[in-house]
Amino acid sequence: MWILQGIPPRTSRLAMEGCRGVVVASAILNDHDKIRQPKGLGSHTVKAACFFMFIDGRTHRVLASHGILKDEHAASASAVVGAWRVVTLQQEQLPYEDPAMNGVVVKHLLHRLFPNARFSVWVDAKMQLTVDPLLLVHSLLLGKGVDMAVSRHPFNLHAMEEAIATARWRKWRDVDAVRAQMEAYCGNGLQPWSPSKLPYPSDVPDTAIIMRRHGSASDLFSCLLFNELEAFNPRDQLAFAYVRDQMSPRVSINMFEVEVLEHISVEYRHNLKRDNGGGGGGVSRMASSRDIAGSSCEGYLMKMWGEPSE
Repeated sequence: MWILQGIPPRTSRLAMEGCRGVVVASAILNDHDKIRQPKGLGSHTVKAACFFMFIDGRTHRVLASHGILKDEHAASASAVVGAWRVVTLQQEQLPYEDPAMNGVVVKHLLHRLFPNARFSVWVDAKMQLTVDPLLLVHSLLLGKGVDMAVSRHPFNLHAMEEAIATARWRKWRDVDAVRAQMEAYCGNGLQPWSPSKLPYPSDVPDTAIIMRRHGSASDLFSCLLFNELEAFNPRDQLAFAYVRDQMSPRVSINMFEVEVLEHISVEYRHNLKRDNGGGGGGVSRMASSRDIAGSSCEGYLMKMWGEPSE
């Protein structure tokens, strides 16, 4: 796998292959966050689970300047910082120029990076776990008999609502590209959420923490989702429902309430940057104004708004 080219050999790769139970993973790219230690760990959890934090060269330099890691010449080896095994990815060998897309590789392809792991817990670097991840896997994944567990979004129910929020808050600069993405999804059958989609209670997840049972269903879902992110943009909440609804047989997902997420983690702000907008490169482009008549999403929007679509 191409991202493995950026991972130092013999040390980190062997440790990744040797992880056979639960892997807890996170990533800090472009010095976007701080290393946050998980809380509430059981006395044997650090030995029973594998904790991996992936960083790039820029993040390594900043952490080294604060004395958290060794100088840059030691970036070829992994280091242990608290519970985390910190692995520095080789900048020149990362597959994408966009740090967000490099983060997506780690986030959604953990079953490829850790081929022998049975379960994984992804934690966005802005989040701090406050509950033992082994307990989370048992209660939210195994206890529910599902392939995946992820929180519902606290505000948005429909994928189009998330797309509108993405444009409004400039989470991705190229709003016309987001429009084209949603037009493609509507044209291929994406529908707004309705009770007919149960047991899925929402079309929009909060993907800050994702728990997965590594197996054919969740692995396929993650690979298909990654393909959409590579084709359009790394905003995984936009493609989530489209991929999920297209799969047959269905992938089983425990979409738990946002109150649960608030009880198992604490969210922090990203490191302040001059350029704090979404990705996409270049100057922000606002979507052109035009009526939705004739759009492939016209029926979707009318149904979402509860209007007749005749």
